Amino acid sequence: MASSNSLMDNLFQRSLEDLIKGLRLGESFFLSKSLEDIRREIKSTDLSTKSIALQKLTYLAALHGVDMSWAAFHAVEVVSSSRFSDKRIGYHAITQSFNDQTPVLLLITNQLRKDLNSSNEHEVSLALECLSRIGTDDLARDLTSEVFTLLGSSKALVKKKAIGVVLRVFDKYHDAVKVCFKRLVENLESSDPQILSAVVGVFCELTTKDPRSYLPLAPEFYKILVDSRNNWDLIKVLKIFAKLALVEPRLAKKVADPICELMRRTVGKSLLFECIRTVVSSLSDQETALKLAVAKIREFLVDDDRNLKYLGLHALSIVAPKHLWAVLENKEAVVKALSDEDPNVKLEALHLLMSMVNEDNVSEISRILMNYAIKSDPLFCNEIIASILLACSRNSYEIIVDFDWYLSLLGEMARIPHCQRGQEIGHQLIDIGTRVKDARLELVRVSRALLIDPALLGNQFLHPILSAAAWASGEFVEFSKTPYEIAEALLQPRTSLLAPSVRAIYIHSTFKVLVFSLGVYFSAQEPTSSPLFEESASSGSSPVNGITYKSISSLVNIIELGLCSLSGTLDVEVQERAKNVLGFIGMIKHKIAEKVTTQESETEASRAVAFMEDVFSEELGPVTSTAQEKVPLPHGLELKESLEDLQEICGEFLKPVVDSNSNSNSFSSSENISFSVAKLRISDQEEASSSSSSHPPESASLLAEHRKRHGLYYLSSQKSDDHNDSNGDNNNTLNEYPPANEISADSFNNKKKRNQSKPRPVVVKLDEGDELKTKPNVSSNDEPLSLAIQTALMGKGKEKEREKYNHERDLDSRIKGRSSGRENKTKKKNGEKSTLHSTKPMVEKTTLSPLHMGLAALASMSRLLPPGQESLGEPSLEQKGKPMWS
Repeated sequence: MASSNSLMDNLFQRSLEDLIKGLRLGESFFLSKSLEDIRREIKSTDLSTKSIALQKLTYLAALHGVDMSWAAFHAVEVVSSSRFSDKRIGYHAITQSFNDQTPVLLLITNQLRKDLNSSNEHEVSLALECLSRIGTDDLARDLTSEVFTLLGSSKALVKKKAIGVVLRVFDKYHDAVKVCFKRLVENLESSDPQILSAVVGVFCELTTKDPRSYLPLAPEFYKILVDSRNNWDLIKVLKIFAKLALVEPRLAKKVADPICELMRRTVGKSLLFECIRTVVSSLSDQETALKLAVAKIREFLVDDDRNLKYLGLHALSIVAPKHLWAVLENKEAVVKALSDEDPNVKLEALHLLMSMVNEDNVSEISRILMNYAIKSDPLFCNEIIASILLACSRNSYEIIVDFDWYLSLLGEMARIPHCQRGQEIGHQLIDIGTRVKDARLELVRVSRALLIDPALLGNQFLHPILSAAAWASGEFVEFSKTPYEIAEALLQPRTSLLAPSVRAIYIHSTFKVLVFSLGVYFSAQEPTSSPLFEESASSGSSPVNGITYKSISSLVNIIELGLCSLSGTLDVEVQERAKNVLGFIGMIKHKIAEKVTTQESETEASRAVAFMEDVFSEELGPVTSTAQEKVPLPHGLELKESLEDLQEICGEFLKPVVDSNSNSNSFSSSENISFSVAKLRISDQEEASSSSSSHPPESASLLAEHRKRHGLYYLSSQKSDDHNDSNGDNNNTLNEYPPANEISADSFNNKKKRNQSKPRPVVVKLDEGDELKTKPNVSSNDEPLSLAIQTALMGKGKEKEREKYNHERDLDSRIKGRSSGRENKTKKKNGEKSTLHSTKPMVEKTTLSPLHMGLAALASMSRLLPPGQESLGEPSLEQKGKPMWS
């Protein structure tokens, strides 16, 4: 009966072509109907029916994202078929759907071993491809011997794929390096171009991770570099030498001539570019090779092909850090590339141009880039602005000598139509104002120009710039010649377009302008160092002419008029700041509104203004981003322990409150916390007010002890006695500051230092010592591994290091043995089965890189090293002064 059902299923079964045609018709129910048919057909006992269903399922999984993990066991069944077509479908399904967590993964180990030993090279190829895709630790360990055998196969197709599988096997099972590495190296001498290309590709991947371990193979790679005529093999060998030359400087001189010969005779652009990249990245100390490479780069830059132009710019960006002359020789081509239609070419040219920036040419390069930014598309325009900002602000503006010019440049950036870098520009305006005192006069001038420009208010990307300009105009108002114009710009009607947070800064800066102007007016008879009066004095006029009664009255009137409408706004921050300024004006308005005032009222008004001047006179400096991390933790703070104690002590207070009329909690979690905290405070107050004869309950005494130990983290109580009794020592930091109503004017006696002329601007730097001193994250397994690499490569000259490593390894083994013994005793005591005497061998799973595990094979390959030389790194006395190899 079962056979008849299978026959019927096979007779009326849709093929993959039928499935594709049905899906193209666009019927919505066809996909679900097809999945139902597949689930029914895949359970068939006929392998042909099962394989067709699996083939359709893999198609749906690849193109429509259908889950096929449920069919894992059926894929294993199809792989076991003797028909090659079914086996191919099964292996394809396995490679597409299996992962390390697939439950039936171990079931295919024997099938893979069987197919790897098959006489049919196509079946072997299927098994090798599957192993390269899904190979796990266990599969790689169990099939290492088969891979080793296939590395010596007489069939080129099998050997080529076996070489490719080695990468996966080495990565998953590191001990396979000891078995397969020597045979892998032997294939470097193969005359078959396919096998040679495969093995060179494998070593190209291996050397990217640990090039030093493969230095002994340099003669073999050199032979391929000289003799091979396959461009792809030469490209891979060049990549290998680019890595090896960085760890062995003598290689550069040896391979420079063959690489130059390749650059002269090759017509392949891909090979030529790889030669150029190898020279500029690893052989840049070879003058002849570098000059030839730069000449070839110039050919790329003037080529009409945009791909070649991009590669030329990329090569120049590699050589630029060490040999800037190569970039300067091609400066015209680089600048011309900024107007290219290809965005990748423009970005690469921009990055290359910024790598040339220094103190001498920053002005010229910025001028060129600004011209391109004005006529570029918005995306590239903002890339230009971001590049200029990043380059100029690097290392606390180390390349900026003229800060007046740079501040003017920042102002020009804000007026570029497509500018969207307002956040960065605004940050630098404030940063320069706090760091460079000599630049504050120009900063106020630039800020005033930005504030009076009404066109900037409508661009939301520029609001951070206006916010910074408003802050600078108020903070450094003493450098302004026209405070009235600044106040007028800060209060213009179009500021309603700004966000409430920015308007709050505008109002606060207006307050600073008002306080400064009133201070100058009331202290007009006293000597001052304000730039405003210095200019007036130099012109022969009285300081009183700087800010007169009329100008003060106009200033107060315009501020009062502009803020009256804001005192009723919905935003609380804007409303509060506006009312604060209006309240201050109301306090002193009647003192300055009359032309004739008494001496007493004049003195009272001047005292109020002087107090506000003291409030705003505190110097604001830059703060490093790592300042908070440098604050030391309080001594004895054990946060976890403290919280656990508090939970135990105050458990009765932290219980949820349940309503008597319902079974649910009557408060939310936040309400429970607030209620519990209030309950704790009431308990503290009751404890403090209780008589000394009464004994507090146990929980209250524990809580008092907890407060005594961790008083720093409790809010101060309302009664000083309670605070002293509960905390012992007066450690609460909140009590170090006086109440707000007791702050006097003496607390703000630090005046701002006036601008001092200096031959060169001084930039306040906070970078020294602010970076966190972190050690490199080196795994504990990597250190003995690196030592083992050096020991194997150096040979006889490293007995001491080998003995030290062996001693440390033995010590670790003894420690682990003792730990295992203690664990075994503990398990026996608890009735658990010991694993020390298990019949199943223990497989040590390490995390070492496969690159490092070929040391035994490398150490035995003395034929690869010149006679009398232990390694490429340490030549013998006879070898000094001689070529590396003949």
